Amino acid sequence: MRTVRTPPVRAAPPGLDDRLALDPARPLYVCHVRGPLTLAVVSIAWLRAGGEQTRAALESRHLGAAERAQARQLRLPKRRLEWLAGRLALKHGVCAYQGRHFGTRPGTRDVRVSAVTGGLRAGKPQVDHPVQVGLSHSVDFAVAVCGPRAVGIDVERVRRMPPMLTALLSSPPGAADTGSGRLRAMPPSLRWACKEAVLKHFGFGLRVDPGEVELTGWRADGRFSWRAGPALRRHVPEGDGPRFDSWAREVDGYSVALVWR
Repeated sequence: MRTVRTPPVRAAPPGLDDRLALDPARPLYVCHVRGPLTLAVVSIAWLRAGGEQTRAALESRHLGAAERAQARQLRLPKRRLEWLAGRLALKHGVCAYQGRHFGTRPGTRDVRVSAVTGGLRAGKPQVDHPVQVGLSHSVDFAVAVCGPRAVGIDVERVRRMPPMLTALLSSPPGAADTGSGRLRAMPPSLRWACKEAVLKHFGFGLRVDPGEVELTGWRADGRFSWRAGPALRRHVPEGDGPRFDSWAREVDGYSVALVWR
């Protein structure tokens, strides 16, 4: 009879507010938070400052031959740094998640990252281990999230948004607000991150109109609520906001939003 290995029982890790940090001088930061989720942050700023020698050393240490060949095909330095940072964040996140929940920690080269190749979910990252992953880049950081079920993450540098986009992101008059008025004060970049995190949870990204995600509340602890519009429901009938855990906060100059089950 085949023996099924179950994850060891561990104390609940701290919440996101207690652990998540974005420090450009820190090459890699990994933390475990309630969910149970594992987050891995790679500093693109640090990679950029390290130059070609640092990048080449990291590629040699953490990437397989096929991945190194893929990296060489990326001619634009900015794109190559973002790709490498994202790949490192996913690999280190998966390794840490496996170590915490299953007691075995693979090497980074043993974590194979790929993407869905067709349909509305094309481009959604996936790995060859029993964990679901999400990834987001913004300016100086790549942030990966790992969990037992589908996860969505979006990270946006806090910035002034065009008035037209700000108006589109504002709650319509008379909209529900289950966060005692806090939702009306949510910064536009954080609203955008929330909508993208929801769509990325389903693997759609911006292939589905962000207007299909209506934000309905934002609590003091960072939890936000939302509901799916009719077009989104046609793709995912189970896409009912209350079924999901959703969290959003400004962290070290960035808007960060997460959605998981």
